[in-house]
Amino acid sequence: MPEERPVPEQGPSASARRFADRVAAGEARLIRRKKEGPRNFWRAMSLAGVIGWTVVLPMLAGIAVGGWIDRRWPSRLSWTIMLLFAGLVAGCANAWNRIKREQEDR
Repeated sequence: MPEERPVPEQGPSASARRFADRVAAGEARLIRRKKEGPRNFWRAMSLAGVIGWTVVLPMLAGIAVGGWIDRRWPSRLSWTIMLLFAGLVAGCANAWNRIKREQEDR
């Protein structure tokens, strides 16, 4: 008669652990938010300023570099406009990440 081996208990799966970690993090944020009270008006205004500069500075850098390229090597294409657009895209991506981090901290 073959010997029966006990089946080892398996721990929670990786997805269950991730879910539990997300729930714990959400609960910690909720507790912290209750302790801190409502959001401060001036903190919101400073965030708006930071987001604005996060978008504007890459655009200004794109304009400066594009203008330099256009003056140095004239062509049919406007590097100023292309790099302005690239700066806008980069700035919006930075702003999006900043807002996501701010919401996670809330």
